[in-house]
Amino acid sequence: MRLRRKRRIIRATRKGRELRIVANRTDRIRSSDVLLFSCQRNEGVRLPYFLDYYRGLGVDHFLIVDNDSTDGSLDFLARQPDVSVWHTRASYKRATFGVDWLNRLARLYGHGHWCLTVDPDELFLYPFCDTRPIRGLTDWLDACSIRSFSAMLLDMYPKGRIDATPYRPGQDPLEVAPWFDAGNYKVARNPEYGNLWIQGGPRARVFFPDAPAKAPALNKIPLVKWHRRYTYVSSTHMLLPRGLNLVYDEWGGEKASGVLLHTKFLDTFTGKAEEELRRRQHYGASREYIAYADGVQSNPDLWCKWSEKYINWRQLEILGLMSKGNWA
Repeated sequence: MRLRRKRRIIRATRKGRELRIVANRTDRIRSSDVLLFSCQRNEGVRLPYFLDYYRGLGVDHFLIVDNDSTDGSLDFLARQPDVSVWHTRASYKRATFGVDWLNRLARLYGHGHWCLTVDPDELFLYPFCDTRPIRGLTDWLDACSIRSFSAMLLDMYPKGRIDATPYRPGQDPLEVAPWFDAGNYKVARNPEYGNLWIQGGPRARVFFPDAPAKAPALNKIPLVKWHRRYTYVSSTHMLLPRGLNLVYDEWGGEKASGVLLHTKFLDTFTGKAEEELRRRQHYGASREYIAYADGVQSNPDLWCKWSEKYINWRQLEILGLMSKGNWA
């Protein structure tokens, strides 16, 4: 595992040469700042709310890789005073689906910081997020000598056709897509890396009904007290060193955890899926996007009679989708 980690770091260093700085404001980063890392392409409609949401949680600085957007989102990001942005035309797939680029930036700028790595369609929730800023969480994690914090990816969707309600820039996506699956999740332990592997929800139910084992993974470890010797291996599903993946209690108790509300399924989804299907830059020969394209044509409504409407993080705790552990 040590050799594998070193190879990942070397790979990230090499792939980092593909990045061209567009707006570098990293000299404004203070030693106590919470940083957010993200990779985006043509997410201009989402970015205004995305930035405001995480500013509201207490993120101090954003470090974003733009993978050759054509919708003006690169210019928008470059104008933001708390954003540093890099551009690349290189292959997303050959950069381990963007992980190599973000690993390189985290190594350069994230050392010693709490770093949150999320996609533009993910909204991070943690216990007491409605009353405590993210620094309250990271201070508690520091006091408990906890270096990584997990969050289950929870797919959100509208009631009715995905494309029925237009999404406006700056709008809270939960106004359009407030529903989720409260159950239908399978959890297993990855014996190689020690992380949990979670599958299920509407993507397994609708897009992979005959092959649920091929459904996307829903386990993530998005918040890490970064060290330059750390590296993500596959998206934010798992890290090296291996101990960072032990974000659960092996003896049956509960550790604090969060949720990433995944707002992929807006009216923009069909066009996005078609674009990514053409580009073939995603995992497994883009089989996930092939399933999306087929599923949306046959059933554009993800809602079912067991769907739950989102209220707040406490609802998710009651349903067992997140936990406050011993943080009171």
